[in-house]
Amino acid sequence: MLLAIDCGNTNTVFSIWDGSEFIATWRTSTEWQRTADQYYVWLSTLMKFQKVEADITDMIISSTVPRVVFNLRVLADRYFNTRPIVVGKPECALPVDVRVDAGTAVGPDRLVNTAAGHDLFGGDLIVVDFGTATTFDVVASDGAYVGGVIAPGVNLSLEALHNAAAALPHVDISKPLQVVGTNTVACMQSGIFWGYVGLVREICARIKAEQGRDMRIVATGGLAPLFQQAADLFDEYRDDLTMHGLTVIHEFNKDKAE
Repeated sequence: MLLAIDCGNTNTVFSIWDGSEFIATWRTSTEWQRTADQYYVWLSTLMKFQKVEADITDMIISSTVPRVVFNLRVLADRYFNTRPIVVGKPECALPVDVRVDAGTAVGPDRLVNTAAGHDLFGGDLIVVDFGTATTFDVVASDGAYVGGVIAPGVNLSLEALHNAAAALPHVDISKPLQVVGTNTVACMQSGIFWGYVGLVREICARIKAEQGRDMRIVATGGLAPLFQQAADLFDEYRDDLTMHGLTVIHEFNKDKAE
C-alpha cells in the first residue's frame, strides 16, 4: 500500500491508499524538529487505535518545508524499508509539463494539484487552494502548469490584522448575515469573507481574460466550502485534491520504472 504525505507550512497530512481508495487519513501540525521515530510512534498508534491494517510498501512526499523531508525519508527507510518519491526532486517524473520561466522553482504542492486537477477534470483549469497562502494554479488545455498567483492565506490575514491592531480580537471565519457590520467582530468577518470572495472572483476573471478562454475553477482546502456559499464561486470542490495528485504522480513513476 502507498503512504502519501503532504507537508504544508501549517499541517501535514498522512493518507494510506490501497490502490482504489484512501482507507485512512490523519493530520498533524508541521514541525521540522519531529524525528522519524516520533512520526512512527504517532502513526502506528493511530493505525492501531482505528484498527487500520496496512502493509505499507511505497511512500510519496510533497513538502513545502524542506527541513521536514529528511526525517520523512528516514521514516520510509527505517520503518517501511522503502525509498520515497519526493515531488520536486529530479528523480520524480511528472505526468504534466511545467512551463514557467527558466530557473523558477514551483512549489511541489502546486505541481501535485495540477496533476490531480488534470487527472480528474482535464485541462483549462484554475485550481484555488486555501492553505497558509491562497494559491491559484493555471492548468493549460494539455494539463501543463503554466503559472499562477499567490495571495496571503485567510488565517494569515486575520492573524496579521490582530497582531497589527491591538484592539482587534481573534475571530472565527464565517459568512456574515449582512455586509455592514454593527460590531467589531461582524465588521472583521465581513471584511475577510467578502474581501476574499472579491479576491477570488477578480483574480479568476482576470486569468480567464488573459488566457482568452473559459476555464473551470476547482477549489480545495478546508475553507473552500465556506466561500462556496457566495454565489457558486467554484465549479468543483475536492477536499482530497492534493492527496489524489500524489497517487497520480506515484502511479506515473511506478509505470515508468517498469
